[in-house]
Amino acid sequence: MYDLSHISGTVQKYAKIISEIVNMDVEVVDANLIRVAGTGIFSEKIHEDVSDQSTIYKHTLKIGEMQIVRDPKIDIRCKNCSVKDECKETFEISTPIKLHDKIIGVIGMSSYDEETKRVIEENINNYIEFLEQIAEFISIKAFEDEETKSKSSMLNMLQIITRNMDEGAIIIDNNGDVDTINQSAKKQLGITRIINKEKIHITPTGDMVNNSNEYRIKIGDTVNTIIGDIFDIPENPLYKQVILFKDLKKVQSNIYAMTSTVNTVNTEHIIGNSEKINSLKENIKKVADSISTVLITGESGSGKEMVASAIWQNSDRRNKRFVAINCAAIPEPLLESELFGYVKGAFTGADPNGKIGKFELANNGVIFLDEIGDMPLYLQSKLLRVIQDKKVIRIGSNQVISLDVRIIAATNKDLKSMIRENKFREDLYYRLNVIPLQVPSLRERQDDVRELVFHFINHYRKLFGKNFVSINDDTMEKLIEYPWPGNVRELENTVEFMVNMMERGIIDNNSLPINIRDSSKLAKEEASKNAKIRNLKEIEQNEIKKAIEYFGDTTEGKENAAKALGIGIATLYRKIHT
Repeated sequence: MYDLSHISGTVQKYAKIISEIVNMDVEVVDANLIRVAGTGIFSEKIHEDVSDQSTIYKHTLKIGEMQIVRDPKIDIRCKNCSVKDECKETFEISTPIKLHDKIIGVIGMSSYDEETKRVIEENINNYIEFLEQIAEFISIKAFEDEETKSKSSMLNMLQIITRNMDEGAIIIDNNGDVDTINQSAKKQLGITRIINKEKIHITPTGDMVNNSNEYRIKIGDTVNTIIGDIFDIPENPLYKQVILFKDLKKVQSNIYAMTSTVNTVNTEHIIGNSEKINSLKENIKKVADSISTVLITGESGSGKEMVASAIWQNSDRRNKRFVAINCAAIPEPLLESELFGYVKGAFTGADPNGKIGKFELANNGVIFLDEIGDMPLYLQSKLLRVIQDKKVIRIGSNQVISLDVRIIAATNKDLKSMIRENKFREDLYYRLNVIPLQVPSLRERQDDVRELVFHFINHYRKLFGKNFVSINDDTMEKLIEYPWPGNVRELENTVEFMVNMMERGIIDNNSLPINIRDSSKLAKEEASKNAKIRNLKEIEQNEIKKAIEYFGDTTEGKENAAKALGIGIATLYRKIHT
C-alpha cells in the first residue's frame, strides 16, 4: 500500500488550494487514518491519528466511493462516532484517493454553519467534480513518485545482478515467492524444473564464511545451504529482496580444502583399553581445562588429530570454535595469510574483501596446528611472537587483535633432531612443548587391535548395508600380530577392504589383503635367513633394508628408519650408498 506521507508536501499544497476556493477547513488522511495534510484547525495536527473520530472516513475507505453527509448528528453512518455529541459539523464530503484501484487516502471537507452548508448544497455538483479532480491530481503524483522509486530500485537491482552474473541470483517478490532465478542459482541448488512463483524460505545459520553469511534455503522440497548475501529492495511495489550467492563447492574448496577436518570426539570415543591408551585418556582429561600449549607427537595414522579434538571436547572451550589447519597441506606462500589473515590490497591476488585468519577465527577457542614440523622457519618466528604476545596483526594492517586461543600442535617428526639440523626453532619448541602428549603406535598397543577391528567392522557394515556374522580366530590373530606401520589409519583401511571382500557375512583369511595374509610366512622366511651366521656388514645392510621396507622408502620413512636403527639420517643415507 502506497504511503501518502511520501508526497506530503504536494498533498498539503492541494489541501490549501481546496481550502482557499471553498473557504473551508480541509484535511487529508492516509489509508491508516493518519492526517498527512490539513488547513485551518487541522494545520497544527499533522501526523495525528484520527481513527477514533472518523467513522465517515472509515466508511469511505471500506466502500471506496465519495460520501456526502448532510446532517452528521442523525446520519446512520455517524452512529458509532466517539465525538458525535460534541460534533459541530453541519455538512461533510469525504472523497477517496485511489491508486491502482486501491484507496490510499481520503480528502475531508466540512462545514460548521448553516450558511456554508446552503452554499455547498446549491453547488454540490461543482464541489463533487472539483474534489474528484483534486483526488485524481494527488493520485497521479503518487503514481509518478511510485514509478520513480520503482525504476530507481529496479536499476539498483539490475546493477547488482549484472555485477554478479557468475553468482547465483534469486529475486523475491513482496509475497515471499521466487520471481526470478538465474541458471547459475538453479545449477548450484540442483534444481532442473521451472520455478514459477514458488515460496522460498530463508533461514540464517549464524555462520559467516569468506566475508559472507551462510543461509539455509528451501524452495519446494529442495533444501540447500548457500554462502552469500541478501539485498533489500526498498520501496518497490513488486520486489522485496535479491539473494546473491557463490558456488558453495568453490567456497569450500578455497577455504577448507587445505584445512584438516577433525572429527568431534571426546575421550569416550577413543577406542582401546590398553595401559598406554588408558594413560593417554587420563592425561587428556587432566590437561583439558588448562590454557597451556600442548604438543602431540606420534607416528602417522596414530590418531593425533583425535587426541586434539578430545582435549577440546573435554575442556571448558568445547562450545567455542575448534579451528584446524594442516601446515604441511598448504603451500608455503599461502600459509601465512591462512594463519594470520589479511586486509584489502595486502598483496597481489588477495581477496578484495580481505580474509579472517585462522588465529582470529579461533579466538576464545582452540587452534590445532597439525604437522607443525613442516612450518617454514620464517613463520615459526612469527608464530612464536603470537604465542608470546597473545596478539595477531593481519597482513597489510596495523590493527592489533588480542587473542585468547588455546594452541594444540602435532607432528610425526623428531623436532629435537630438526633443532640440531637448524630446521626448527628451539625457542618455539619449548613454547609448544609445555604439555607433551605421546600417542602410542598401534604395534605398542596390540591389546586394542581386536576392539578396533570390531569397531570398524560395525561402522563399515552399516555404511555398506552388509550383514556381518563373524570373523575367524586365525584371521583375527593375523590382524593382532601384524605390525601396522600405518597404525590405526591402515587398520581402518584394511577393515574396510575386508568388509567389502567378505562372503556370507564371514571374514576369513581370504578377506585379508595379500600383504597381511602372507605377513607370517614372510616373517618365518626372514627368521630362517637370519639363522645362518653372516658378517656384520651384511647384517647391517639387511637391517637397513628391513627398516626401509618397514617404514617406507620416502623421506619420512627413512627418517623413522634412521630413528629405529639408532643412527642419524645422514649416516643412513651414507650406508645405503656404500
